Amino acid sequence: MSFDSTIHQPNRLRIMSALCALPEGIGASFSDLRDVLSVTDGNIGAHLQKLRDAGYVEVTKRFVDEKPRTLVTAAAAGRRAFLGHVLALQEIIRNPPELAGPA
Repeated sequence: MSFDSTIHQPNRLRIMSALCALPEGIGASFSDLRDVLSVTDGNIGAHLQKLRDAGYVEVTKRFVDEKPRTLVTAAAAGRRAFLGHVLALQEIIRNPPELAGPA
């Protein structure tokens, strides 16, 4: 269980959340992710590249009915990192740091 700064960025957290909600080996299209997150092509592309560089997602490009399609799936390492990140956040919420009170 560890906090993951790569996943913690809000859009990357949302991407990983969406992908990890799918059964293992099932992915989402680039356009579906873009639309669900309401971001631009360039924005989601940059976030996917960071996740890909970390080994958290796999990106597959192919043609369907002569149209290019990009499919994104959560890699096993990404699923583990996401779960660890979620557990770390839950621990922070369950055990907030104690403050001394008013000075």
